[in-house]
Amino acid sequence: MDVSAARNVPSKRKRDISDDDNAVDLSILEAVEKSQNTIEVLDMKTLRRLVLAFERRLKDNIEARLKYPDQPEKFADSEIELHEEIEKLKILAGGPELYPELVNLNAVPSILGLLNHDNTDIAIDVVGLLQDLTDEDVLEDNDEPAQVLVDALVENNVLELLVQNLLRLSENDPDEMAAVYNTLATIENMIEVKPVVAEIVCERTKLMRWLLGKIKIREFDGNKQYASEILAILLQNSTANQKRLGQMNGVDVMLQAVAMYKSRDPKTQDEEEMVENLFDCLCCLLMPLENKEKFVKAEGVELMIIIMNQKKSCYGSATRALDFAMTNYPPACERFVDVMGLKTAFPAFMGKIPINSKNKKKRYKEELEERLVSLVASLFGGVLRGSRKERLLSKFVENECEKIDRLMELYMRYANRVKAETERMDELELDDLEMDDDEKYNRRLESGLYTLQLIAVILGHLWTSEHPKMSSRIELLLKQNRLTKKDVRDILQEYHDNIGDLEGPEEKERGQSRIQRFVTAFS
Repeated sequence: MDVSAARNVPSKRKRDISDDDNAVDLSILEAVEKSQNTIEVLDMKTLRRLVLAFERRLKDNIEARLKYPDQPEKFADSEIELHEEIEKLKILAGGPELYPELVNLNAVPSILGLLNHDNTDIAIDVVGLLQDLTDEDVLEDNDEPAQVLVDALVENNVLELLVQNLLRLSENDPDEMAAVYNTLATIENMIEVKPVVAEIVCERTKLMRWLLGKIKIREFDGNKQYASEILAILLQNSTANQKRLGQMNGVDVMLQAVAMYKSRDPKTQDEEEMVENLFDCLCCLLMPLENKEKFVKAEGVELMIIIMNQKKSCYGSATRALDFAMTNYPPACERFVDVMGLKTAFPAFMGKIPINSKNKKKRYKEELEERLVSLVASLFGGVLRGSRKERLLSKFVENECEKIDRLMELYMRYANRVKAETERMDELELDDLEMDDDEKYNRRLESGLYTLQLIAVILGHLWTSEHPKMSSRIELLLKQNRLTKKDVRDILQEYHDNIGDLEGPEEKERGQSRIQRFVTAFS
Protein backbone atom coordinates (compact mmCIF):
# COMPACT_ATOMS: atom_id res chain seq x y z
CA MET A 1 0.00 0.00 0.00
CA ASP A 2 1.34 3.39 -1.01
CA VAL A 3 0.66 5.42 2.11
CA SER A 4 3.04 8.35 2.56
CA ALA A 5 5.20 8.29 5.70
CA ALA A 6 4.12 10.69 8.39
CA ARG A 7 6.44 13.42 9.57
CA ASN A 8 6.95 14.20 13.23
CA VAL A 9 3.51 15.29 14.37
CA PRO A 10 3.32 19.02 15.12
CA SER A 11 1.13 20.69 17.71
CA LYS A 12 -2.49 20.98 16.59
CA ARG A 13 -2.38 24.73 16.99
CA LYS A 14 -1.55 26.56 13.80
CA ARG A 15 1.37 28.94 14.10
CA ASP A 16 2.35 31.81 11.81
CA ILE A 17 5.11 30.86 9.39
CA SER A 18 6.42 34.41 9.22
CA ASP A 19 5.63 37.88 10.38
CA ASP A 20 7.13 39.28 7.17
CA ASP A 21 4.50 41.01 5.05
CA ASN A 22 6.34 39.85 1.93
CA ALA A 23 6.32 36.18 2.96
CA VAL A 24 4.60 33.72 0.64
CA ASP A 25 1.03 33.01 1.72
CA LEU A 26 1.17 29.22 1.93
CA SER A 27 -2.60 28.93 2.38
CA ILE A 28 -3.14 30.46 -1.08
CA LEU A 29 -0.63 28.05 -2.66
CA GLU A 30 -2.35 25.17 -0.89
CA ALA A 31 -5.75 26.29 -2.17
CA VAL A 32 -4.43 26.58 -5.75
CA GLU A 33 -2.88 23.12 -5.49
CA LYS A 34 -6.15 21.67 -4.20
CA SER A 35 -8.15 23.36 -6.95
CA GLN A 36 -5.81 21.88 -9.58
CA ASN A 37 -6.24 18.41 -8.14
CA THR A 38 -10.03 18.73 -7.86
CA ILE A 39 -11.49 17.71 -11.19
CA GLU A 40 -15.14 17.60 -10.16
CA VAL A 41 -17.76 19.78 -8.57
CA LEU A 42 -18.68 18.64 -5.07
CA ASP A 43 -22.46 18.23 -5.06
CA MET A 44 -25.08 15.65 -4.12
CA LYS A 45 -24.45 13.66 -7.29
CA THR A 46 -20.69 13.50 -6.65
CA LEU A 47 -21.31 12.48 -3.05
CA ARG A 48 -23.53 9.57 -4.07
CA ARG A 49 -21.05 8.41 -6.69
CA LEU A 50 -18.16 8.53 -4.19
CA VAL A 51 -20.14 6.59 -1.57
CA LEU A 52 -21.24 3.99 -4.16
CA ALA A 53 -17.66 3.48 -5.37
CA PHE A 54 -16.44 3.17 -1.77
CA GLU A 55 -19.15 0.62 -0.88
CA ARG A 56 -18.28 -1.39 -4.01
CA ARG A 57 -14.55 -1.52 -3.15
CA LEU A 58 -15.38 -2.40 0.44
CA LYS A 59 -17.57 -5.30 -0.74
CA ASP A 60 -14.81 -6.50 -3.09
CA ASN A 61 -12.25 -6.44 -0.28
CA ILE A 62 -14.51 -8.35 2.14
CA GLU A 63 -15.21 -11.02 -0.49
CA ALA A 64 -11.53 -11.36 -1.44
CA ARG A 65 -10.47 -11.74 2.21
CA LEU A 66 -13.18 -14.36 2.84
CA LYS A 67 -12.24 -16.28 -0.29
CA TYR A 68 -8.46 -16.19 0.23
CA PRO A 69 -7.93 -15.71 3.98
CA ASP A 70 -4.41 -17.19 3.94
CA GLN A 71 -3.23 -15.71 0.64
CA PRO A 72 -2.61 -11.97 1.11
CA GLU A 73 -1.40 -11.57 -2.44
CA LYS A 74 -4.93 -12.47 -3.65
CA PHE A 75 -6.61 -9.61 -1.76
CA ALA A 76 -3.77 -7.04 -1.87
CA ASP A 77 -5.13 -5.31 -4.98
CA SER A 78 -8.59 -4.90 -3.44
CA GLU A 79 -6.94 -3.33 -0.40
CA ILE A 80 -5.08 -0.78 -2.52
CA GLU A 81 -8.31 0.08 -4.33
CA LEU A 82 -10.16 0.43 -1.02
CA HIS A 83 -7.41 2.72 0.25
CA GLU A 84 -7.82 4.91 -2.86
CA GLU A 85 -11.59 5.19 -2.36
CA ILE A 86 -11.14 6.20 1.30
CA GLU A 87 -8.70 8.89 0.18
CA LYS A 88 -11.25 10.17 -2.37
CA LEU A 89 -13.85 10.54 0.39
CA LYS A 90 -11.64 13.20 1.99
CA ILE A 91 -12.93 15.63 -0.65
CA LEU A 92 -16.18 15.71 1.37
CA ALA A 93 -14.42 17.92 3.94
CA GLY A 94 -14.79 20.65 1.34
CA GLY A 95 -18.58 20.43 1.55
CA PRO A 96 -19.73 19.96 5.15
CA GLU A 97 -23.25 20.99 4.09
CA LEU A 98 -23.44 17.52 2.48
CA TYR A 99 -22.81 15.69 5.78
CA PRO A 100 -26.53 15.06 6.47
CA GLU A 101 -26.80 13.33 3.08
CA LEU A 102 -23.68 11.28 3.85
CA VAL A 103 -25.48 10.09 6.99
CA ASN A 104 -28.73 9.43 5.07
CA LEU A 105 -26.82 7.24 2.60
CA ASN A 106 -25.90 5.05 5.61
CA ALA A 107 -22.19 5.36 4.80
CA VAL A 108 -21.13 6.04 8.41
CA PRO A 109 -21.43 2.41 9.67
CA SER A 110 -19.43 1.13 6.66
CA ILE A 111 -16.67 3.72 7.17
CA LEU A 112 -16.43 3.09 10.92
CA GLY A 113 -16.44 -0.68 10.49
CA LEU A 114 -13.02 -0.34 8.85
CA LEU A 115 -11.48 0.85 12.12
CA ASN A 116 -11.51 -2.86 13.00
CA HIS A 117 -9.90 -3.89 9.69
CA ASP A 118 -7.18 -6.53 9.94
CA ASN A 119 -4.90 -4.29 7.89
CA THR A 120 -3.88 -1.48 10.23
CA ASP A 121 -3.14 0.75 7.23
CA ILE A 122 -6.81 0.72 6.25
CA ALA A 123 -7.82 1.67 9.81
CA ILE A 124 -5.23 4.47 9.69
CA ASP A 125 -6.81 5.71 6.44
CA VAL A 126 -10.19 5.93 8.18
CA VAL A 127 -8.72 7.79 11.15
CA GLY A 128 -7.27 10.33 8.72
CA LEU A 129 -10.64 10.65 6.96
CA LEU A 130 -12.48 11.23 10.26
CA GLN A 131 -9.94 13.84 11.31
CA ASP A 132 -10.44 15.69 8.01
CA LEU A 133 -14.24 15.53 8.15
CA THR A 134 -14.38 16.85 11.73
CA ASP A 135 -11.57 19.42 11.44
CA GLU A 136 -12.43 22.62 13.32
CA ASP A 137 -11.79 24.78 10.24
CA VAL A 138 -14.19 22.61 8.21
CA LEU A 139 -16.98 22.63 10.80
CA GLU A 140 -16.75 26.33 11.61
CA ASP A 141 -20.02 28.07 10.62
CA ASN A 142 -21.58 24.67 9.82
CA ASP A 143 -23.16 23.91 13.18
CA GLU A 144 -26.16 21.86 12.07
CA PRO A 145 -24.36 19.59 9.54
CA ALA A 146 -21.56 19.10 12.08
CA GLN A 147 -24.08 18.08 14.75
CA VAL A 148 -25.72 15.59 12.36
CA LEU A 149 -22.37 13.98 11.51
CA VAL A 150 -21.08 13.81 15.08
CA ASP A 151 -24.40 12.41 16.35
CA ALA A 152 -24.24 9.68 13.68
CA LEU A 153 -20.61 8.89 14.52
CA VAL A 154 -21.36 8.55 18.24
CA GLU A 155 -24.49 6.44 17.60
CA ASN A 156 -22.37 4.08 15.50
CA ASN A 157 -19.78 3.61 18.28
CA VAL A 158 -17.02 5.76 16.80
CA LEU A 159 -15.53 6.41 20.25
CA GLU A 160 -15.24 2.73 21.15
CA LEU A 161 -13.82 1.88 17.71
CA LEU A 162 -11.31 4.75 17.69
CA VAL A 163 -9.98 3.84 21.13
CA GLN A 164 -9.83 0.10 20.34
CA ASN A 165 -7.76 0.97 17.28
CA LEU A 166 -5.65 3.41 19.32
CA LEU A 167 -4.70 0.58 21.70
CA ARG A 168 -3.18 -1.47 18.85
CA LEU A 169 -1.11 1.35 17.32
CA SER A 170 2.65 1.49 17.83
CA GLU A 171 4.32 4.89 17.94
CA ASN A 172 7.57 3.35 16.72
CA ASP A 173 6.00 3.41 13.26
CA PRO A 174 5.68 6.96 11.81
CA ASP A 175 2.32 6.23 10.12
CA GLU A 176 0.87 4.83 13.32
CA MET A 177 2.31 7.71 15.34
CA ALA A 178 0.47 10.12 13.03
CA ALA A 179 -2.71 8.03 13.45
CA VAL A 180 -2.43 8.41 17.24
CA TYR A 181 -2.37 12.18 16.79
CA ASN A 182 -5.29 12.10 14.34
CA THR A 183 -7.32 9.93 16.72
CA LEU A 184 -6.89 12.46 19.53
CA ALA A 185 -7.65 15.33 17.13
CA THR A 186 -10.90 13.64 16.01
CA ILE A 187 -12.02 13.16 19.61
CA GLU A 188 -11.20 16.79 20.42
CA ASN A 189 -13.13 17.96 17.33
CA MET A 190 -16.19 15.94 18.35
CA ILE A 191 -16.09 17.37 21.89
CA GLU A 192 -16.05 20.86 20.35
CA VAL A 193 -19.28 20.05 18.47
CA LYS A 194 -20.91 17.92 21.19
CA PRO A 195 -19.42 18.65 24.67
CA VAL A 196 -21.11 15.61 26.27
CA VAL A 197 -18.69 13.45 24.23
CA ALA A 198 -16.07 14.31 26.91
CA GLU A 199 -17.97 12.19 29.44
CA ILE A 200 -19.26 9.56 26.99
CA VAL A 201 -15.74 8.68 25.79
CA CYS A 202 -14.56 8.20 29.39
CA GLU A 203 -17.60 6.12 30.36
CA ARG A 204 -17.43 3.78 27.36
CA THR A 205 -13.74 3.43 26.56
CA LYS A 206 -10.25 3.08 28.04
CA LEU A 207 -9.11 6.43 26.62
CA MET A 208 -8.41 7.95 30.04
CA ARG A 209 -6.23 5.01 31.02
CA TRP A 210 -4.35 5.25 27.69
CA LEU A 211 -3.77 8.99 28.23
CA LEU A 212 -2.42 8.36 31.74
CA GLY A 213 -0.07 5.73 30.36
CA LYS A 214 1.19 8.19 27.75
CA ILE A 215 1.80 10.87 30.37
CA LYS A 216 3.77 8.39 32.51
CA ILE A 217 6.42 8.02 29.79
CA ARG A 218 9.39 10.21 30.70
CA GLU A 219 10.47 11.10 27.14
CA PHE A 220 8.79 14.11 25.57
CA ASP A 221 7.18 14.02 22.14
CA GLY A 222 4.34 15.75 20.29
CA ASN A 223 1.82 13.04 21.13
CA LYS A 224 2.63 13.24 24.84
CA GLN A 225 1.94 16.96 24.64
CA TYR A 226 -1.35 16.33 22.84
CA ALA A 227 -2.33 13.61 25.33
CA SER A 228 -1.89 16.13 28.17
CA GLU A 229 -4.06 18.63 26.28
CA ILE A 230 -6.86 16.12 25.64
CA LEU A 231 -6.81 15.00 29.27
CA ALA A 232 -7.15 18.62 30.41
CA ILE A 233 -10.15 19.04 28.07
CA LEU A 234 -11.78 15.87 29.45
CA LEU A 235 -11.36 17.09 33.04
CA GLN A 236 -12.12 20.79 32.83
CA ASN A 237 -15.92 20.73 32.99
CA SER A 238 -16.65 17.24 34.30
CA THR A 239 -16.78 16.32 37.97
CA ALA A 240 -17.48 12.71 36.90
CA ASN A 241 -14.23 12.59 34.90
CA GLN A 242 -12.28 14.26 37.71
CA LYS A 243 -13.48 11.59 40.14
CA ARG A 244 -12.94 8.81 37.60
CA LEU A 245 -9.31 9.80 37.02
CA GLY A 246 -8.75 10.13 40.77
CA GLN A 247 -9.87 6.52 41.17
CA MET A 248 -7.29 5.50 38.53
CA ASN A 249 -4.42 6.82 40.67
CA GLY A 250 -4.46 9.95 38.52
CA VAL A 251 -3.31 12.29 41.31
CA ASP A 252 -0.12 10.26 41.82
CA VAL A 253 0.57 10.11 38.08
CA MET A 254 0.16 13.89 37.70
CA LEU A 255 2.43 14.56 40.67
CA GLN A 256 5.10 12.25 39.21
CA ALA A 257 4.77 13.97 35.81
CA VAL A 258 5.20 17.51 37.15
CA ALA A 259 7.94 16.41 39.60
CA MET A 260 10.24 16.03 36.57
CA TYR A 261 10.23 19.83 36.32
CA LYS A 262 10.80 20.72 39.97
CA SER A 263 14.40 21.70 39.36
CA ARG A 264 14.54 22.19 35.59
CA ASP A 265 12.64 24.18 33.00
CA PRO A 266 11.04 22.70 29.85
CA LYS A 267 13.44 22.79 26.89
CA THR A 268 11.04 23.93 24.17
CA GLN A 269 7.82 25.91 23.83
CA ASP A 270 5.91 22.69 23.08
CA GLU A 271 7.27 21.05 26.22
CA GLU A 272 6.36 24.18 28.20
CA GLU A 273 2.77 23.93 26.90
CA MET A 274 2.68 20.28 27.95
CA VAL A 275 3.77 21.15 31.50
CA GLU A 276 1.05 23.81 31.68
CA ASN A 277 -1.47 21.18 30.52
CA LEU A 278 -0.27 18.79 33.25
CA PHE A 279 -0.80 21.45 35.91
CA ASP A 280 -4.22 22.22 34.40
CA CYS A 281 -5.06 18.52 34.81
CA LEU A 282 -3.78 18.54 38.39
CA CYS A 283 -5.86 21.62 39.28
CA CYS A 284 -9.00 20.07 37.75
CA LEU A 285 -8.32 16.87 39.69
CA LEU A 286 -8.13 18.90 42.91
CA MET A 287 -11.73 20.05 42.72
CA PRO A 288 -13.43 16.93 44.22
CA LEU A 289 -12.82 16.56 47.96
CA GLU A 290 -11.61 12.95 47.72
CA ASN A 291 -8.83 13.97 45.33
CA LYS A 292 -7.65 16.73 47.68
CA GLU A 293 -7.22 13.99 50.29
CA LYS A 294 -5.19 11.87 47.84
CA PHE A 295 -3.05 14.93 47.03
CA VAL A 296 -2.18 15.51 50.70
CA LYS A 297 -1.47 11.79 51.30
CA ALA A 298 0.82 11.69 48.24
CA GLU A 299 2.81 14.64 49.67
CA GLY A 300 1.58 16.94 46.94
CA VAL A 301 1.76 19.96 49.26
CA GLU A 302 5.43 19.26 49.92
CA LEU A 303 6.18 18.84 46.20
CA MET A 304 4.52 22.15 45.28
CA ILE A 305 6.52 23.96 47.98
CA ILE A 306 9.74 22.37 46.67
CA ILE A 307 8.87 23.55 43.15
CA MET A 308 8.23 27.09 44.45
CA ASN A 309 11.52 27.10 46.33
CA GLN A 310 13.43 26.09 43.19
CA LYS A 311 12.14 29.32 41.54
CA LYS A 312 11.93 27.74 38.07
CA SER A 313 9.24 28.36 35.43
CA CYS A 314 6.70 26.12 37.23
CA TYR A 315 6.62 28.48 40.25
CA GLY A 316 3.27 30.04 39.34
CA SER A 317 1.69 26.70 38.36
CA ALA A 318 2.68 25.15 41.70
CA THR A 319 1.14 28.13 43.52
CA ARG A 320 -2.08 27.65 41.56
CA ALA A 321 -2.18 23.93 42.42
CA LEU A 322 -1.75 24.74 46.12
CA ASP A 323 -4.59 27.26 45.90
CA PHE A 324 -6.89 24.55 44.46
CA ALA A 325 -5.77 22.00 47.07
CA MET A 326 -6.28 24.32 50.04
CA THR A 327 -9.62 25.86 49.03
CA ASN A 328 -12.24 24.56 51.49
CA TYR A 329 -9.89 21.79 52.68
CA PRO A 330 -8.35 22.40 56.16
CA PRO A 331 -6.04 19.30 56.13
CA ALA A 332 -4.11 20.77 53.17
CA CYS A 333 -3.88 24.14 54.95
CA GLU A 334 -2.58 22.49 58.12
CA ARG A 335 0.00 20.48 56.16
CA PHE A 336 1.10 23.67 54.38
CA VAL A 337 1.85 25.36 57.71
CA ASP A 338 3.54 22.22 59.10
CA VAL A 339 6.01 21.94 56.18
CA MET A 340 7.15 25.57 56.29
CA GLY A 341 4.86 26.77 53.51
CA LEU A 342 4.41 30.18 55.17
CA LYS A 343 8.11 30.88 54.73
CA THR A 344 7.75 30.12 51.00
CA ALA A 345 4.46 31.89 50.25
CA PHE A 346 4.81 35.19 52.09
CA PRO A 347 7.83 36.59 50.22
CA ALA A 348 5.78 36.17 47.02
CA PHE A 349 2.77 37.72 48.78
CA MET A 350 5.00 40.71 49.48
CA GLY A 351 5.76 40.97 45.74
CA LYS A 352 9.12 39.14 45.67
CA ILE A 353 8.31 36.96 42.68
CA PRO A 354 11.19 35.12 40.97
CA ILE A 355 11.88 36.64 37.56
CA ASN A 356 12.30 34.62 34.38
CA SER A 357 11.29 35.05 30.75
CA LYS A 358 7.85 33.58 31.40
CA ASN A 359 6.74 35.75 34.30
CA LYS A 360 7.98 39.10 33.05
CA LYS A 361 4.50 39.56 31.59
CA LYS A 362 2.32 41.85 33.70
CA ARG A 363 -0.73 39.56 33.57
CA TYR A 364 1.32 36.63 34.92
CA LYS A 365 2.27 38.66 37.98
CA GLU A 366 -1.31 39.78 38.53
CA GLU A 367 -2.64 36.22 38.29
CA LEU A 368 -0.02 35.02 40.76
CA GLU A 369 -0.88 37.90 43.09
CA GLU A 370 -4.57 36.90 42.99
CA ARG A 371 -3.67 33.25 43.65
CA LEU A 372 -1.59 34.22 46.68
CA VAL A 373 -4.43 36.33 48.10
CA SER A 374 -6.75 33.34 47.64
CA LEU A 375 -4.20 31.01 49.25
CA VAL A 376 -3.81 33.26 52.32
CA ALA A 377 -7.62 33.54 52.63
CA SER A 378 -7.83 29.72 52.49
CA LEU A 379 -5.20 29.47 55.24
CA PHE A 380 -7.27 31.69 57.53
CA GLY A 381 -10.36 29.61 56.76
CA GLY A 382 -8.58 26.28 57.25
CA VAL A 383 -6.23 26.92 60.19
CA LEU A 384 -8.60 27.78 63.02
CA ARG A 385 -6.73 27.33 66.28
CA GLY A 386 -3.58 26.31 68.14
CA SER A 387 0.07 26.93 67.29
CA ARG A 388 -0.58 26.87 63.53
CA LYS A 389 -3.00 29.79 63.85
CA GLU A 390 -0.49 31.67 66.01
CA ARG A 391 2.24 31.16 63.39
CA LEU A 392 -0.08 32.47 60.67
CA LEU A 393 -1.12 35.54 62.65
CA SER A 394 2.45 36.30 63.70
CA LYS A 395 3.36 36.75 60.01
CA PHE A 396 1.16 39.87 59.97
CA VAL A 397 2.83 41.37 63.04
CA GLU A 398 6.49 40.88 62.08
CA ASN A 399 8.53 43.69 60.46
CA GLU A 400 6.23 46.44 61.71
CA CYS A 401 3.09 44.82 60.23
CA GLU A 402 4.46 45.09 56.67
CA LYS A 403 2.05 42.42 55.42
CA ILE A 404 -0.94 44.43 56.60
CA ASP A 405 0.54 47.39 54.70
CA ARG A 406 0.78 45.15 51.62
CA LEU A 407 -2.79 43.96 52.14
CA MET A 408 -4.06 47.54 52.21
CA GLU A 409 -2.00 48.39 49.11
CA LEU A 410 -3.72 45.51 47.29
CA TYR A 411 -7.10 46.55 48.70
CA MET A 412 -6.77 50.03 47.22
CA ARG A 413 -5.59 48.79 43.85
CA TYR A 414 -8.46 46.32 43.41
CA ALA A 415 -11.03 48.74 44.85
CA ASN A 416 -9.99 51.32 42.23
CA ARG A 417 -10.32 48.74 39.46
CA VAL A 418 -13.81 47.76 40.57
CA LYS A 419 -14.81 51.42 40.85
CA ALA A 420 -13.55 52.09 37.30
CA GLU A 421 -15.51 49.12 35.92
CA THR A 422 -18.67 50.22 37.75
CA GLU A 423 -18.34 53.71 36.24
CA ARG A 424 -17.81 52.15 32.79
CA MET A 425 -21.02 50.13 33.15
CA ASP A 426 -22.93 53.22 34.27
CA GLU A 427 -21.80 55.00 31.08
CA LEU A 428 -22.93 52.02 28.97
CA GLU A 429 -26.34 52.14 30.61
CA LEU A 430 -26.60 55.82 29.70
CA ASP A 431 -26.18 54.67 26.08
CA ASP A 432 -29.24 52.41 26.53
CA LEU A 433 -27.19 49.21 26.87
CA GLU A 434 -28.99 47.84 29.90
CA MET A 435 -27.51 45.01 31.95
CA ASP A 436 -29.23 42.94 34.59
CA ASP A 437 -27.86 42.72 38.15
CA ASP A 438 -26.22 39.32 37.59
CA GLU A 439 -24.35 40.54 34.52
CA LYS A 440 -23.18 43.66 36.37
CA TYR A 441 -22.00 41.60 39.33
CA ASN A 442 -20.10 39.18 37.07
CA ARG A 443 -18.44 42.07 35.23
CA ARG A 444 -17.31 43.51 38.56
CA LEU A 445 -16.03 40.10 39.70
CA GLU A 446 -13.94 39.85 36.52
CA SER A 447 -12.52 43.32 37.09
CA GLY A 448 -11.15 42.29 40.51
CA LEU A 449 -14.09 42.28 42.92
CA TYR A 450 -13.52 38.65 43.96
CA THR A 451 -9.91 39.36 44.96
CA LEU A 452 -11.07 42.51 46.75
CA GLN A 453 -13.62 40.42 48.68
CA LEU A 454 -10.92 37.93 49.72
CA ILE A 455 -8.70 40.79 50.90
CA ALA A 456 -11.63 42.07 52.99
CA VAL A 457 -12.09 38.55 54.41
CA ILE A 458 -8.39 38.43 55.43
CA LEU A 459 -8.78 41.84 57.07
CA GLY A 460 -11.82 40.42 58.88
CA HIS A 461 -9.74 37.54 60.26
CA LEU A 462 -7.02 39.94 61.41
CA TRP A 463 -9.51 42.37 62.96
CA THR A 464 -11.35 39.67 64.91
CA SER A 465 -8.09 38.13 66.18
CA GLU A 466 -8.25 40.91 68.81
CA HIS A 467 -4.55 41.59 68.47
CA PRO A 468 -4.19 45.27 69.43
CA LYS A 469 -1.18 45.91 67.17
CA MET A 470 -3.04 44.55 64.13
CA SER A 471 -6.31 46.38 64.73
CA SER A 472 -4.56 49.71 65.36
CA ARG A 473 -2.52 49.24 62.15
CA ILE A 474 -5.67 48.52 60.12
CA GLU A 475 -7.40 51.59 61.57
CA LEU A 476 -4.39 53.78 60.75
CA LEU A 477 -4.18 52.53 57.16
CA LEU A 478 -7.92 52.97 56.58
CA LYS A 479 -7.62 56.57 57.78
CA GLN A 480 -4.54 57.23 55.61
CA ASN A 481 -6.42 55.96 52.55
CA ARG A 482 -9.56 57.96 53.42
CA LEU A 483 -11.54 54.82 54.08
CA THR A 484 -13.70 53.77 57.01
CA LYS A 485 -14.65 50.41 58.49
CA LYS A 486 -17.97 50.82 56.63
CA ASP A 487 -16.13 50.54 53.27
CA VAL A 488 -14.73 47.15 54.28
CA ARG A 489 -18.09 46.13 55.77
CA ASP A 490 -19.92 46.93 52.51
CA ILE A 491 -17.53 44.70 50.53
CA LEU A 492 -18.04 41.88 53.05
CA GLN A 493 -21.83 42.31 53.04
CA GLU A 494 -22.00 42.02 49.24
CA TYR A 495 -19.80 38.91 49.42
CA HIS A 496 -22.08 37.45 52.10
CA ASP A 497 -25.20 38.10 50.00
CA ASN A 498 -23.76 36.41 46.91
CA ILE A 499 -22.32 33.21 48.41
CA GLY A 500 -23.75 30.40 46.28
CA ASP A 501 -24.93 26.92 47.27
CA LEU A 502 -22.75 25.01 44.80
CA GLU A 503 -21.38 22.90 47.65
CA GLY A 504 -24.78 22.46 49.28
CA PRO A 505 -27.06 24.57 51.50
CA GLU A 506 -25.24 23.65 54.72
CA GLU A 507 -21.86 24.83 53.39
CA LYS A 508 -23.50 28.03 52.13
CA GLU A 509 -24.96 28.69 55.58
CA ARG A 510 -21.60 28.05 57.26
CA GLY A 511 -19.85 30.40 54.84
CA GLN A 512 -22.40 33.15 55.36
CA SER A 513 -22.22 32.89 59.15
CA ARG A 514 -18.41 33.26 59.00
CA ILE A 515 -18.66 36.39 56.86
CA GLN A 516 -21.49 37.79 59.01
CA ARG A 517 -19.15 37.70 61.99
CA PHE A 518 -16.74 40.01 60.12
CA VAL A 519 -19.59 42.26 58.95
CA THR A 520 -20.66 42.67 62.58
CA ALA A 521 -17.06 43.26 63.72
CA PHE A 522 -16.64 46.17 61.27
CA SER A 523 -19.95 47.77 62.32
